[in-house]
Amino acid sequence: MKKILKSYFYWTYPRGCFHYDVMVTLILAFIFITPHLWDYGDKPSNAAGPRNPIQVVGDGGHGLIVTVRASDVSLDPNTRASYAVVKKALRKAIEPVTGDAVSVDNWKTVTDAQGNLDWKVWARR
Repeated sequence: MKKILKSYFYWTYPRGCFHYDVMVTLILAFIFITPHLWDYGDKPSNAAGPRNPIQVVGDGGHGLIVTVRASDVSLDPNTRASYAVVKKALRKAIEPVTGDAVSVDNWKTVTDAQGNLDWKVWARR
């Protein structure tokens, strides 16, 4: 018995033999059964990313046109804010989709078919 356990530990059996198949079965059982038995704590975060979809369209090789819901931007589109504040808020809103290496060039507010207020953002990488 000691010899068998030692050979299992050092994995000395050739591929295709009974003991090799037993080890592979035990490894696969561990991989597929343990997530149901133990809580590893790997759940998606609700805080990460916007609640509504963001639409990204290419701008003919010049950059990106990103449409983001006004509710996903931490800025009220009806208030007067400085150019830098609006640019920073829009960049933060589109970062989950475009990455952090993007610069916001221009923007405007638009209304979609359902009457929701959106921001249309022109950005470059």
